[in-house]
Amino acid sequence: MALTDKALKAAKQADKNYKLFDEKGLFLLVTKSGAKYWRMKYRYLGKEKLLALGVYPEVSLKKARETRDEARKLLSDGTDPSVAKKEKVLRSEVQNANSFEVVAREWFERVRDEWTESYQARTIHAMTEYLFPYVGRKPIAKLEAPELLNAIQKIEKRGKLETAHRVKGYASKVFQYGIITGRCTRNPANDLTGLLKPRNVKHHAAITEPAQVGQLLVDIDLYSGTYVVKAALKCASLWFCRPGEVRRTLWSEIDFDAKVIVMPGERMKMRNDHLIPLSRQSMDTLESLKGITGRSKYVFPSLRGNSACISENTLNQALRRIGYDKSTMTSHGFRAMARTLLVEELGIDEAWVEHQLAHSVKDANGRAYNRTKFLNHRVKMMQQWADYLDDLEYKARNGLPIVRNFAQE
Repeated sequence: MALTDKALKAAKQADKNYKLFDEKGLFLLVTKSGAKYWRMKYRYLGKEKLLALGVYPEVSLKKARETRDEARKLLSDGTDPSVAKKEKVLRSEVQNANSFEVVAREWFERVRDEWTESYQARTIHAMTEYLFPYVGRKPIAKLEAPELLNAIQKIEKRGKLETAHRVKGYASKVFQYGIITGRCTRNPANDLTGLLKPRNVKHHAAITEPAQVGQLLVDIDLYSGTYVVKAALKCASLWFCRPGEVRRTLWSEIDFDAKVIVMPGERMKMRNDHLIPLSRQSMDTLESLKGITGRSKYVFPSLRGNSACISENTLNQALRRIGYDKSTMTSHGFRAMARTLLVEELGIDEAWVEHQLAHSVKDANGRAYNRTKFLNHRVKMMQQWADYLDDLEYKARNGLPIVRNFAQE
């Protein structure tokens, strides 16, 4: 007699295990503890065997019968359903081992040493928050563009357009790694090209008009804060490297004889060693600082102690104190200031400037950044730049006209 839902619900635990039979080998095993297990009895190659079909009520009577019928079909095709079940579990385990999240984390561990700690943290946070919850469990080989687009559009809906593009880039690199390691055969992130909303490009505020630059330099010289911060602002304008690279500069990185700073790759965004030729003005500033901060390992130590450098916001706060809001000038803006004026006003070769900015630029032969590339030209350029800034400051201080040089335009 076939089982009913009423009979299943009414089944109670007893002093020993007992069975409630349905049809075609299906039965419910009720244990002494009250647990209820679906089982199917069948014969394969002359041997009686049992197949576990789940636990009641998580697996309903209807579902148990459907699974039984699927198993009987396998038997009619000459397949042992117990073996088929084990193979299915194994395939599932293999797929889980090749899920998008597993491959992504493996990729991250392989490349993370090439990045700064802050970039590492930003990358894994973005994938953990925006990709793994939606596509992380999906086998990477079966993940398609619509599913990836759906995950990234959730970021767009939050107004984080820059993040959406960045996450798409991370996903693309994971798929590339998956292809290389044999876990997938194509990169569906490429199918999303042109489908995302344009990113909101935010440029760091920078002063690029020569007359305004001259006044900025005067204001920096009149800065009433600590000499360490004033010197850091001067060096930021002379070196035009990234603010974090300025503030973390170590005395051990400065070669006073060779007149150069050798910044190690682990502190650089592109992970390459970087050379900063020192102009006469830079040397003067550093020599004056040596007697003040020479006992610290940092050229620009924090006011709170020599064991740390000035904080991330120190230079920007100093700019605010002398009257420049964040929409006018930022510490990062010294880079744009230098790039613009070196090319447009001084006629410097852009390739020299790009190398001094430590941008990842490949030459015509496909070779990447080389710290000594154009070094002789860059030495002359850095002195020319420092002299130009002196000239702008002198003219601004004395009310002399500063006329833009349009000869290069």
